[in-house]
Amino acid sequence: MNLVCWVMMVLGIYVQQSVSEMAQCFTEFSLSTGTCGDLLGEIEKKDCCMNPNYGYVEADGVCNSCGRAAWSEWAPWSKCTVSCKEGVRQRRRMCYGIGSCLDPAELGMIQTEPCMEQDCCPVEGGWSQWGNWQPCSVTCEIGIKKRQRTCSNPLPQCGASCEGQAEETADCNTEVVCPTHGGWSSWGNWGPCQGTCVNEGREPPMEFRKRTCTDPAPSSIPRGRDCEGSDTESRFCTGLPFCPINGNWGPWSESTPCTVTCGVGRESQRRTCDSPEPKHGGKYCDGDAIKTGSCTVPINCPINGEWTEWSPWGSCKPPSKRTITCRTREGTRTRQRECFGREFEGNVCDGEIVDHGNCYDINGCEMKAVLSEWSHWSYCKPDCGSKSNRIRERVCTANISAYRVQDINVFSGDPHIICKDLKKETETSECKNVPEC
Repeated sequence: MNLVCWVMMVLGIYVQQSVSEMAQCFTEFSLSTGTCGDLLGEIEKKDCCMNPNYGYVEADGVCNSCGRAAWSEWAPWSKCTVSCKEGVRQRRRMCYGIGSCLDPAELGMIQTEPCMEQDCCPVEGGWSQWGNWQPCSVTCEIGIKKRQRTCSNPLPQCGASCEGQAEETADCNTEVVCPTHGGWSSWGNWGPCQGTCVNEGREPPMEFRKRTCTDPAPSSIPRGRDCEGSDTESRFCTGLPFCPINGNWGPWSESTPCTVTCGVGRESQRRTCDSPEPKHGGKYCDGDAIKTGSCTVPINCPINGEWTEWSPWGSCKPPSKRTITCRTREGTRTRQRECFGREFEGNVCDGEIVDHGNCYDINGCEMKAVLSEWSHWSYCKPDCGSKSNRIRERVCTANISAYRVQDINVFSGDPHIICKDLKKETETSECKNVPEC
């Protein structure tokens, strides 16, 4: 590689590294919707994310969180995939923030379960024959007549109806001439004011407008009624003004202090429309009375600590020297968790780091067995396609009826369960009308 190429390559790398990564910075990030709000402006991403509550948008237009990775709430369930009989509905959640979201329960990003809007599907009915025409709606000239039919041949089922109209109309001519009564036309425009200003102590000048009895004109044979009322209307002229004085802005004030003590915030300036202020209907100042801009306090904002998941329970230990293994005597055990992620003097986690609980030690104990109750139905898997199913099961488990506490989670250790003929039972149910993949 010659010297010129080497220098150009080094300069290119230097220029790329020196270019700041800019982004649209927002003071609000919604974990429920994944959207940004309250734009601060175009700011370096590292400065924007000194506050973990902020969000930013890069060239791809996608809103990102400045905080550590966290799951959104589950979105509302979707509508059922079919309007009648069995289908499925789904809900989703998203992972927003820096890093990857933990999912110890393996819930994933989508859940699918059966649903039913109604247990039958609508069946349309049929129309009866049309009834006789009703009398004409007028006694002279042209009106309308109606006839009706019913949705009863056969009756619809499961909330359905008949397609089409239950009523039909048609014109009917009585062959009798009706009188035409006079009607006023719309008022004409107001005429010019009879003066250009108001004399102090006197009434304002008048203005007038007219209308005609031509909408419609009254008929002669048969004779229609003339219009009632006057064809002329008057009113006092209003709004004869003094000469207007338009307003003008005064100088901008000094900038206010930055709205934050860490990261990126706002500062603002004000001005008033008083140089001069508007009078006698003059125009108010054009533009804004307040302008805002971004400001940066180069200090990272506090990040509060968060608890990890609890560790597994430790071994069950006796409260004294008495043996508790394979006995109905209670012991004690502990589990721990850690407060992680606290930075820049954020709050420590609220709560205890160690949890204590009672327990029964059944490690290595020979125990009789029973079948558990049926578990809850699982969500439909896979989430799309025609081979989606859900399951429930019951399993061979230790018989703990002799113990005071009947919660299997209180028992510690790995017992030897004598299942004999008791075997795990599983039920599978097909999920219907699942969306295509």
